[in-house]
Amino acid sequence: MSNRHQSIGIHGLHTHESAHNLRRLALLKRTQWAAAIGVALLCLGGGAVMGLRLVQSKELKAVTAEGANIYVTVVSPQAAQAQNGVELPGTLQGYMETPVFARSSGYVTHWYKDLGEPVQKGEALVDIATPEVEQQLTEARATRRQIEQNLQLARTSYERWRALRQKDAVSQQELDERQTALKSSEASLNAAQANVQRLEELVGYNHITAPFSGIVTKRLVDVGNLVDAGNGGPPKELYRLSQVDKLRIFVAAPQTYSQMIQVGTPAEIRLSELPGEVFNGQVVHTARAIDVATRTLQVEVNLANPKGRLLPGAYAQVTLRGLHGGVPVLTIPNNALLFRPEGTQLALVKDGKVHLQTVKINRDLGQRIEIASGLAADDQLIINPPDSITEGDAVVVKPAAAKAGSAS
Repeated sequence: MSNRHQSIGIHGLHTHESAHNLRRLALLKRTQWAAAIGVALLCLGGGAVMGLRLVQSKELKAVTAEGANIYVTVVSPQAAQAQNGVELPGTLQGYMETPVFARSSGYVTHWYKDLGEPVQKGEALVDIATPEVEQQLTEARATRRQIEQNLQLARTSYERWRALRQKDAVSQQELDERQTALKSSEASLNAAQANVQRLEELVGYNHITAPFSGIVTKRLVDVGNLVDAGNGGPPKELYRLSQVDKLRIFVAAPQTYSQMIQVGTPAEIRLSELPGEVFNGQVVHTARAIDVATRTLQVEVNLANPKGRLLPGAYAQVTLRGLHGGVPVLTIPNNALLFRPEGTQLALVKDGKVHLQTVKINRDLGQRIEIASGLAADDQLIINPPDSITEGDAVVVKPAAAKAGSAS
């Protein structure tokens, strides 16, 4: 057999070649298993990637749909309270204030009241010496006595000539002349009497008294000062008096409130130096006419000041209350307004969609705005509406809208 194999060229396998072939078969099997595992892992990875992409696609669609929604915060209008009013600046004044001048010229001999002292009506303030006026009064009295004697003589003469006329001893012309002389003497006496009274009153002004009860807010006089009644130069102010148990304040109310302010309107007065304290007064007079220069209505407010705590001349804030006259007024936050070419608008939410409502502003209260027309009490208006918002936009109201509105 071996010889046959050798004759045809087939040689027998050596032992080491057989072992080498077995190792190659084992390596091939391991390679096949590794390839199968790799393919399986690739299939699993591809499936995982496809699943992840599917999930991400769903999430993206959800986020896109969520981003398409417009979320808004809404609030309701609030009715303006009846106590809402307008705050205006003013200056406290005494109910009566007046400067005191001399009525006759002369020198000050004595003054009685100093700065800040109380004074009663009729109480002495200043004594003035006026020797020239007193001399004129003496001369006027002497002239009056002279005219009285002339009048007595004219009356006696007239009586005599009238008796003679009855006896036809004198003519009617002569009687008329005596009657004319009598009437002229009577007129001269009346003029002399008036002059004496005038000078007596001027001398009476030498003793100056207080025209009303109050306090002395200014003393501008001292002993020896020369005062003038005004006929020889500018008059000199001696005192300034003010009645402080009752005060008045004049305020200029804008024309917008002119129809609301009436006599009896309550007023609250506050002073910065008395924080937390409120003094009550009321409107007692209005000018009933608008000042053309300022477009304001002058209003007078009176308030009692029995203890004298409030000082004339002090700056005060006057709040006039109850100016709505019973007409309900709605207020909204100032960050709800939209300013468009169509006018001032509000973005309202109705059935999940935006409705742009044009409104008319009554007045600006700072953080809140009074609306005169175009708004109902049950409307839901959007706070901080975006500029891009348009009519008919679909919106979603946030659940915390009520809190947001209160904060606004």
